[in-house]
Amino acid sequence: MTTLGTPLSPCATKVMLLGSGELGKEVLIALQRLGVETLAVDRYDNAPGQQVAHHARTITMSDPAQLKALIEQERPHWVVPEIEAIATPMLEELEAAGVVRVIPTARAARLTMDREGIRRLAAETLGLPTSPYVFCDSLDELQAAIDGGIGYPCIVKPVMSSSGKGQSKIAGPQDVKTAWDYAMAGGRVSHGRVIVEGFIDFDYEITQLTVRALGADGRNETHFCEPIGHVQVSGDYVESWQPHPMHPQALAESRRIARAVTDNLGGQGLFGVELFVKGQQVWFSEVSPRPHDTGMVTMCTQWQNEFELHARAILGLPVDTTLKSPGASAVIYGGIDARGIAFDGVEQALQIPGTDVRLFGKPESFVKRRMGVALAHDPDVELARERAKQAAARVRPRAA
Repeated sequence: MTTLGTPLSPCATKVMLLGSGELGKEVLIALQRLGVETLAVDRYDNAPGQQVAHHARTITMSDPAQLKALIEQERPHWVVPEIEAIATPMLEELEAAGVVRVIPTARAARLTMDREGIRRLAAETLGLPTSPYVFCDSLDELQAAIDGGIGYPCIVKPVMSSSGKGQSKIAGPQDVKTAWDYAMAGGRVSHGRVIVEGFIDFDYEITQLTVRALGADGRNETHFCEPIGHVQVSGDYVESWQPHPMHPQALAESRRIARAVTDNLGGQGLFGVELFVKGQQVWFSEVSPRPHDTGMVTMCTQWQNEFELHARAILGLPVDTTLKSPGASAVIYGGIDARGIAFDGVEQALQIPGTDVRLFGKPESFVKRRMGVALAHDPDVELARERAKQAAARVRPRAA
């Protein structure tokens, strides 16, 4: 039985988010609608989630001492990691000591914070199909891995980064040094370590949102959302749509893989499982134990969007993954490097039928930083995709 308290009172139910970007902001809003007292933590002031939470704190989350001090000071009921750059061994220590409960678990946060932990779990422990891969600690090791069997083309990624940062495709020997340098610059925490993956000639890639939530009998049950198709450029999502049409066998295999990974990680919450699909073949790519950027489309497609599903699963409440309408999302980029930008064209964007716009409120813009997202719903998913892209194009960021 779940009992929810009243915010800012002695009986408050308290949740701390570690990472308070656009995805964390929506989780915080979903939690607040259920009467939860929220605390948003980030590495910089006035992050999107900090603008809506009851409390805001700014620390270096990869610093174990700072993280421990904050958790022991605030004593939240749940700690919810929303980014990768966190001192996860400290979360494991605090969870083992009974100080706090981590969503989905501290072990899951540690394994998924870098690509090495989760790839070895999927391929070597669970035996799931993945692309061929090698982990490398130097430019020479990278070249040797490519020459030793990975071959060209291939993909290089830092072991820890977010939103495709530091990821690139190597077409031939002339690209290797550039790719290594880009990976070193793009890692969220500088480990000097990369994964190089053999290229899979897939038809498309999807995100299979997977929810582990308590059932009526008090045991965890697994729920699946309809598959989300997406387009990525340099590893960064630019548009997504739901549902993505799939062969029934490919869908069943996608869900088998997603269940295997999330059952092993355990706990409660929403997971974004990324998969490559070719015909009826499916390969595991990555998993995030939290809402996924491509899942922002669910804000216009599902009765309970991915953020509401995550909040309900955290709190032990029933979830509903039912699709409301096909729809699509398209990213609104900053377009400029500036602080405190303004947005023109929102009115024109919303004149397109069936559209909506979310502006994240990030205090600083970069040319390729996500500053918002356009959403569109329509029974015809292809029409929804066109309308979402049109709406995104009409929003014009500018220096204030």
